[in-house]
Amino acid sequence: MNLRHIERSTWIYIAFALLLFIVPFLFTGRSMLFMIMQVFIFGIFAMSYDLLLGYTGIISFGHAMFFGIGAYSAAIVMDLNDSTLLSLAAGVLVAVIIAAIVSFIAGILTLRLKSHFYAMLTLALAGLFLVAAEKWTSLTGGGEGFTFRLPEFLRDSGTMYMICLISLVVFFFGLRRFTKSPLGKVLVAIRENENRTESLGFQVLHYKVIVSVIAGVIASFAGVLYVLSLRFIDTSVFAVDVTLDALLMTIIGGVGTLIGPLIGAGLVEFAHHWLSDLADVHWIFERWIILYGIVYILAVIFFPLGIAGTIQSKFSNRVTKGLSKK
Repeated sequence: MNLRHIERSTWIYIAFALLLFIVPFLFTGRSMLFMIMQVFIFGIFAMSYDLLLGYTGIISFGHAMFFGIGAYSAAIVMDLNDSTLLSLAAGVLVAVIIAAIVSFIAGILTLRLKSHFYAMLTLALAGLFLVAAEKWTSLTGGGEGFTFRLPEFLRDSGTMYMICLISLVVFFFGLRRFTKSPLGKVLVAIRENENRTESLGFQVLHYKVIVSVIAGVIASFAGVLYVLSLRFIDTSVFAVDVTLDALLMTIIGGVGTLIGPLIGAGLVEFAHHWLSDLADVHWIFERWIILYGIVYILAVIFFPLGIAGTIQSKFSNRVTKGLSKK
């Protein structure tokens, strides 16, 4: 491997990841570490959504279905067994397998549909899982949810932080490599012109199902991390709000960039935290969701391609102008 062939952006991402590894030594407060962990977890979830929206052009309103599947699978396995590392591994394995099966079946049944028809059907499927979780109280605890115990080593916030960070780094560089592979190029071609891609001999449905399964499995793993960080599970993991948060994170950060969803996750999670805390300062902040909407509108106005997308576009334009002058 020739280090000279590694892109400059890769070195920047590696340096930033190394800086994040020292955060627990700088901020020892549990609340701050927990909030950063939520950024990592929802960053993974948003990247899985970006695979669908940003790289394949698939709009889904039911992506929370896989997030909830991962969360409930791990929580139920941990609740029914002793809090050991083996139970945790079994929970993660069950979450991944169920998410892969459901995403495959849902993809085969729904991905033949176009645009808003697919989006509405995924919303309906997610609603079915939400209703099932609310009604199957003997297994899921219903709307009240349930708590469960973790293995001893996961009860430390610093350890949980490192697990979330390592997972984020692995998924980011793995998906970055995936999107630059020949398969990733086909996905981009499907996004740009599905009919032309199909006319070139590619089985578009097969590629869509593949990316749907990958995105579903990653989303389920994010759900596992989420429930491990909370040690509590309820039906809110299937809510439409979870999918909408991923959509906002992707759009604000930059669709089709991977780094954009991470930026969006950070902004959305910190906005949730800070704006809700300001309710004690002034009565106007009690309606913090309105301010949150204003922030989103301003982000769309000033960063039409998302934060990362706009920056990349301006940088590429400068490079193009520099080359044309030469």
